[in-house]
Amino acid sequence: MSEKILEVKNLHTSFFTDSGEVKAVNGVSFNLEAGKILGIVGESGSGKSVTAYSIMQILAGSGKVIDGEILYKGENILNYNAAQMRGFRGKCCSIIFQDPMTSLNPTFTIGNQLMEAILLHTDRNKEQAFDRAKEMLELVGVNEPEKRLKQYPHELSGGMRQRVMIAMALASEPDILIADEPTTALDVTIQAQILELMQDLQKKLGMAIILVTHDLGVIAGMCDEIIVMYGGRVCERGNAEDIFYHPAHEYTKGLLRSIPNASNMKEKLIPIGGTPINLLNMPAGCAFCTRCDEALKICLEEKPQEELVGEGHYASCWMNVKKQLSAAGEV
Repeated sequence: MSEKILEVKNLHTSFFTDSGEVKAVNGVSFNLEAGKILGIVGESGSGKSVTAYSIMQILAGSGKVIDGEILYKGENILNYNAAQMRGFRGKCCSIIFQDPMTSLNPTFTIGNQLMEAILLHTDRNKEQAFDRAKEMLELVGVNEPEKRLKQYPHELSGGMRQRVMIAMALASEPDILIADEPTTALDVTIQAQILELMQDLQKKLGMAIILVTHDLGVIAGMCDEIIVMYGGRVCERGNAEDIFYHPAHEYTKGLLRSIPNASNMKEKLIPIGGTPINLLNMPAGCAFCTRCDEALKICLEEKPQEELVGEGHYASCWMNVKKQLSAAGEV
């Protein structure tokens, strides 16, 4: 079995606003093994990006991890001081954001920004940092790397800027790469190129990846494990076959029904009904209960626990408990 490089245990993250406490992440737990790719999927507001930002400790001013543990190689990074956290970011764990144009500084050249990351997290001098920056651009498939190092972000295409962000994230050879919606701002052709690049680099460098996305199609062929989130909670977890062909949570089923694929091109897509959950006023029971056509009375009153529904396949849904009881003749 692979080494657990990251363990997230019962993570709770909230934002404290004038309207009250926004419970963005509610008891999320997962493990990330070295050299594996973990996908976190869910609609906007599901808590997937906040989970990633909690790991990196880059939450907005009012955001705070209020409970839980984040263990990197057995050490709880929530106990790190500012200097230790700076060392963790970049050197141990890096992040790629969804919009490279707002992530790169428009007033500095690509070379300045790449070299800054290298000088900050490695022992290289300026000359060595320049060589490393050029090497990283070549690694991520940027043509004419010396020319690109002298250019500014606005002079590059969207796909090229995203490659620069990947180069910057990998320059210090981190153990973990978090990719937060890395293809959202790109057209379909460039999306495929970026995802293929990430897979190639993961195999070549042996790093672990957390891929955060709202697009199930993006993670279908990439991830060793997939986590589906809704309302700041984990609804379901399993491998791609589990999630795509044997979904066990009603939210996962709704997501799959609402996306086009080869089998439903001539049919009308079925959107998930209702409105997204209000994180200021979470229901006592299942987070998805107010939008679920199969909701039971207990769904409204009691939070479901995670149940094993197959080998390595878990879901937090009262429907699975009902099915198990029915099979045992208890209902």
